[in-house]
Amino acid sequence: MTAHPSDAIRAARSLLFVPGDRPDRFAKAVAAGPDLVVIDLEDAVGAADKDAARENARAWLAAGETAVVRINGSRTSWYEADLDMMCEHGTAAMVPKAEDPALLERLARSGISVVPLVETACGVSNARELAMADGVQRLAFGSIDLAAELGVDPTDRQALLVARSALVLASAAARLPGPVDGVTTALTDRRQLVDDVTHARTLGFTAKLCVHPSQVAAVHDATAPSADEVAWAQTILTAADPAGSATTVDGEMVDAPVLSRAQRIIDQTARA
Repeated sequence: MTAHPSDAIRAARSLLFVPGDRPDRFAKAVAAGPDLVVIDLEDAVGAADKDAARENARAWLAAGETAVVRINGSRTSWYEADLDMMCEHGTAAMVPKAEDPALLERLARSGISVVPLVETACGVSNARELAMADGVQRLAFGSIDLAAELGVDPTDRQALLVARSALVLASAAARLPGPVDGVTTALTDRRQLVDDVTHARTLGFTAKLCVHPSQVAAVHDATAPSADEVAWAQTILTAADPAGSATTVDGEMVDAPVLSRAQRIIDQTARA
């Protein structure tokens, strides 16, 4: 939690939401061990408690603690006050229903690292432009809101496959880390959570939004390379041609892209 916000965001495997109107839970969220805590001023907080939630976030940051803050949308009456607080502390902002790259760049000009939460059809359509915007460190997927807009079941992977793939491709094109997958609402179903993470990981996601402290450890386990993947990567790197020329290992062609994947797996293992 002490790394620079942009570095921490890019390396994170887990981002744990905590409601901004529950400051008693802030320290508990940190204690759960997520890579990042996200203080939520938006969906988790009712209108009557928005100002108090912002002050809770301000107090937490003023005390020297770190967090990403999910601010309220730019069309709400709370946005400007949220933005002032963000500028005051220079923390990272998760931007809900991100659709407009210009809005993200305004935040970046204020020295704020940005995590666009892509959760609308317009946002998915603009994913590449959002990823390319100045100050954006990583894309996150708001699967629940998008599914509601599309009128589909948020657990239907086929229905959201195109959207997830769009974020992965946009992230790669912008040289960003793999995006952050949306929440699993089955809070106590570890098998479902791990299955969701595994599915997202096969598409190119490398992190997960969490909504309960109990989800964090399972997410870390599920995002780590498997023993088979590590063994494969070690074999590839050991057998690689020092001159960088293409070779074969166990009948598999090994060239620069294969070496890059193997090294990435070993790097992920070192961070786990």
